[in-house]
This record gives sequence, C-alpha cells and structure tokens, in this order.
Amino acid sequence: MKKYYYSYKEFIRDVKNLVLQIKPFQPDTLLGIARGGLTLSHFMAQAINTRQLFALNSVHYDDTKKLDTFDIFNMPDLKNAKKVLIIDDIIDSGETMEKILEILKTDYPHCEFKIATIFYKKSALIQPDFFIKEAHEWIDFFWEVDLA
Repeated sequence: MKKYYYSYKEFIRDVKNLVLQIKPFQPDTLLGIARGGLTLSHFMAQAINTRQLFALNSVHYDDTKKLDTFDIFNMPDLKNAKKVLIIDDIIDSGETMEKILEILKTDYPHCEFKIATIFYKKSALIQPDFFIKEAHEWIDFFWEVDLA
C-alpha cells in the first residue's frame, strides 16, 4: 500500500489555512472526532481562542482495515451550541461522518453543523465544508507514526 507521510511542519501550515477558511462561519463550538480529529481540533481551538471544544469517539477502522461496524459513543451535550464545527483528520469513505451527522442532527436540530478536515477523498459519500487537500493514498499522520 502506498503511503504519504504527513509531517508536523506541513500540519502547522495547513492548520493556519484551515482556520482562515472557517472564520466566516464563526463556530461557537468545536467538536473533534477521536482519535484522528483531536490533534487538529486542539490546535484549531488554540488558534481561534475558544474553550468550547468537545470530543466524541468513533471507531470504523482497525489500523488500516475498515470495519463492517460503526461504534459512535461519548456524545457531548450540545444543547447550548448554535454553530458546531465537526473536525476530523480525513474523510475517507464518508460513512462514519454521515452516521455522526445523522445522530447529531437528530439530537440537536437547533444546531448548524459544518465539517472541517485536512484531507478528504472525492469518492466519499460526504464532502467537508472546509478542507485543505485531497487524499490519493493512505496518510501516515505524524501523531500516529512518530511515537511508534
């Protein structure tokens, strides 16, 4: 499998660009998808100076193997939110994000949800509202491989 190493230096540049993209939306709440979206959501919360950062857990991969099941848990309480930015590192198939959005829109119909990612695949079922790059191969994110 061909892989692309995504470095810290590249990440910092991309976070700055992504923050510029999301500013007009003016989210009042950030929601990071664990685990892949946590590094990005933390940096974005720092960049826009907000403490309204939450996380939920989603499992649809085991290392590089896509699972047949979705496990979405630890949903935060968003009753006071109005504009929520959902943050993940990549939208691959889009199946997980579709499921997450379905649950969030059902539980919090008063919220406006938008999605921000670094990478996405054009073939995904759902496209992010804000993104930096199209993925053409497996991405080895520095936060996944540098500590191994």
